[in-house]
Amino acid sequence: MVVTGRSKIATLPVLDEIGINGPAMVFNGAAVYCPVKKRLIEERTLSKRAMERACAYGERSGDMTLLMSSDDKVCAHPRDDRERANLEGLVGVRCVDRAELREQQFVIRVCFMAEHPAGSLSYSKVIAEAMGEHFYSVHFPLSFIPKHRQSPFQVVDVQPPCRGKAEALRFLQDSYGIPPERVVAVGDARNDTPLIEAAGLGVAMENSMEELKLVADRVIGHHDTPAIADLVRELFL
Repeated sequence: MVVTGRSKIATLPVLDEIGINGPAMVFNGAAVYCPVKKRLIEERTLSKRAMERACAYGERSGDMTLLMSSDDKVCAHPRDDRERANLEGLVGVRCVDRAELREQQFVIRVCFMAEHPAGSLSYSKVIAEAMGEHFYSVHFPLSFIPKHRQSPFQVVDVQPPCRGKAEALRFLQDSYGIPPERVVAVGDARNDTPLIEAAGLGVAMENSMEELKLVADRVIGHHDTPAIADLVRELFL
């Protein structure tokens, strides 16, 4: 089962390429996409109150603000080349006047980006104070993404309350009767932590964030090697 922090729009080409017909968890656990039905079969959206606070913070701070729904991504117009560069690699983004962000409905995720010298954890605390209500969030330096290695920007993604990627374990048990202890989960980043901790066997890649390696049951090779294929061969074939 593909379990990803990517949006539905960005995940579809991957599913097509590898030919997986089973449901995929997207948006870090906030939604499930079915390739057979070609639609989301689960979806959590942010409340009106949460959206008002998110937009108000973006207007007040001037931080880059990107809203994602099932079939759309809307961002306030970048103000310079560095902000435009932050959108490279994001699939399907439309740039609009900041005031139009308040008109968006059924938003699954709000993504904030800013230069925050104290790091992404500190930035996430700023966002949490501004939002003022319970939600699920993920934070990371944009430089973690290969396309943005030199970026000084920090990223905080905010979405409705959930267990993050660990929602995949709930879905597998509810839909197929597969208990968490029978699941092998593989990841490489901080947002994989809930899934890696809750699965029967949590596996981190060699090039994972250090925080993930600390909670994984096993660490295998670099993602540029056949390490995952070797793991599948060892455990299942």
